[in-house]
Amino acid sequence: MKISKLLLPLALGVLIILGFSAFDFKNFTAFNAHGEESYKVYALKLPSNLDFSGEAVPLDQPDIRERLDKELLVNTYWQSNMMLLLKRANKYFPTIELILEEEGVPDDFKYLAVIESALENVRSPKGAKGFWQIMPGTAKEYGLEVNSNVDERYHIEKSTRVACTYLKKAKERLGSWTLAAASYNRGMYGTDRLLSKQLSDNYYDLLLNSETSRYVFRILAVKEIMSNLRAYGFIFDTEDLYQPIPVRKIGLDTAIGNIAQFAKEQSINYKILKIHNPWLIHSHLNNRSRKYYEISVPETGSY
Repeated sequence: MKISKLLLPLALGVLIILGFSAFDFKNFTAFNAHGEESYKVYALKLPSNLDFSGEAVPLDQPDIRERLDKELLVNTYWQSNMMLLLKRANKYFPTIELILEEEGVPDDFKYLAVIESALENVRSPKGAKGFWQIMPGTAKEYGLEVNSNVDERYHIEKSTRVACTYLKKAKERLGSWTLAAASYNRGMYGTDRLLSKQLSDNYYDLLLNSETSRYVFRILAVKEIMSNLRAYGFIFDTEDLYQPIPVRKIGLDTAIGNIAQFAKEQSINYKILKIHNPWLIHSHLNNRSRKYYEISVPETGSY
């Protein structure tokens, strides 16, 4: 009995090896399952010119071309991720674009939000949160409420306005929108210090760490792909995209003792109310200070 137990794994191993050796891999592979010539990976042709917020990218420089090429390849051939970004962009870009225009910030900065969070309310290991990945200290410095009750970094309109305020301040200090974008990753002070150390005033002339070196090029790659979808192989119908959901605002300056009950009174459920108001952290809203809040509620028939 013991010998049989010892021989069983060996016998199974022999059978597996024999099975593999007998299998005709030449005539059955991932490549020729749909025809031997059906699978191809193409090098990408770089655009002849490109800009960020009206500031030209020096594509005549070899290292600049290579850095752009890398990010275009990564984002083009990670097809599932890019398709999700395109779907979410259709849903959230209208809100972000409107605020950027109102705040006097170039439209290209909507792509910064894409690379920061993939347009999801995510939390980084360092504690940055929301579409714009704002740190707690920065949030409070720029007037967002962050506590155990409310976290307005998850409020798309308010966090976008804070990002705009930061970017305008960075542009004024550093001299260009490209450097302002880089500083969103490295910080205003860190970027300014690097410019002084390297006697430069241009992002593309700086020797940077890996993360900041890639940062602006990731934005450029997403912009280039989203602006030329068919050229990069992304095909879809309008109905395939995620759609903006119209909402109405309910203003209040009182506490909400039970958000589930409040949602029910609006003819929706707790889940839907929290989806549209992710800045509400708990199942209640404390409000001893009588602060004015606006709760987003989907229009009737949206769900």
